Amino acid sequence: MKRPRTPRSWLMLALGTAGQTASTTALYGLMYLLPAFQRELGLSLAAAGLLVACPIAGILLGLIGWGAVADLYGERVALAAGLPVAAGAMAAAAAVPGVWALGALLVLAGIGGSSVHSASGRLVIGWFPPGRRGVAMGVRQASQPLGTALAAAVLPQAAQHFGLSATFGVCAALCGVTGVAIALLAVDPPRVGRPTGEPAPSPYGEDGGYLWRLHAVAAVLCVPQFVVTGFALVFLTGARGWSAATAGAVLAAANLSGAAVRLLAGWWSDALGSRVRPMRLLAAATAADLVLLTAGAAWHSPAGTAALLLATGLTVSTNGLHNTAVAEFAGPAWAGRALGVHGMGQHAAVALVPPLAGALITERGYTPVFGAAAAATVLALALLPPSDRTARRAAAWTPPPTDRRRAAESGQLDSRR
Repeated sequence: MKRPRTPRSWLMLALGTAGQTASTTALYGLMYLLPAFQRELGLSLAAAGLLVACPIAGILLGLIGWGAVADLYGERVALAAGLPVAAGAMAAAAAVPGVWALGALLVLAGIGGSSVHSASGRLVIGWFPPGRRGVAMGVRQASQPLGTALAAAVLPQAAQHFGLSATFGVCAALCGVTGVAIALLAVDPPRVGRPTGEPAPSPYGEDGGYLWRLHAVAAVLCVPQFVVTGFALVFLTGARGWSAATAGAVLAAANLSGAAVRLLAGWWSDALGSRVRPMRLLAAATAADLVLLTAGAAWHSPAGTAALLLATGLTVSTNGLHNTAVAEFAGPAWAGRALGVHGMGQHAAVALVPPLAGALITERGYTPVFGAAAAATVLALALLPPSDRTARRAAAWTPPPTDRRRAAESGQLDSRR
């Protein structure tokens, strides 16, 4: 009998997506509070930027630890524990005096919120069969642009009308509500224990080079993604003469299209039965578009503007694919830790790209920065594994009903639910 796609699968997808959206809004959305940090706390732009970076530092510190918790104790435990930590830290940030204490609490919020990066993807993968995981992870990954859009719409206005304390309260409420919902409603996907009772071997063993290459590809692809998302607005307003209102509206629509692109990429990978092949084609298209953007920036051509808007969708198109590939290859016993390692490289790039790109733009203009983004995409193409090795491991997430029944009868079915 074929395993049905029950409403529970979609509920788990909704919970994982909600957790990722709340975390994105609360942690990444602080970049929209830069003016409020300067206005209310009397900080320079550089000091305010350090506060914005504090949750990212916390995410880097927490990723592998929460992945281990998810692997050992289940996704529900990791998410139900991590999101309340983020909520509590944000609530304390609303009342704490002093910039240093605020920074420490934002780091703690990042540590708690990092649980969603390691565990929510694992929760989604475990409840969907291989032929539906690409779309499911596309939905989950779409939560990142949705969370950023929510932050842009809510946080600056809350800070302007009610102050920073109220804004941190909004972030705390988002994380708290989703954490409680996950604690009450989330169910860990079924797992089959190893027949011998031995721990599963590390996926970083004999075939570990495959995972390391995927980690490297994801980190390198963050360079074009954050060059485009970080500097599109200032490029359109400064180099192209657009008004801030027009540029913001157009980029908001373009970023929302990025969510749709992730869904289409996931559907495509399911149809092909491969995660790597769509990644290769999408990365090649991204590289070509970024070359056009570089030329358009150098020659002040309208084609450069069109290429920039197209790049807002293309540069994020592979996110769900490489996350799915890593989780499937690592298997149920190691996916949390593998996704944690995967996220560390990406968040390191998130922290480094904006200041380095900003300095290069200040000294040399936009052309070399866009050229570097194109070169990074070409490097990612070279680093991609030559073949997809996830297919033979993907079934480990969804044991057939007959095997599940035998395992339950022999006591080998993992009791974590």
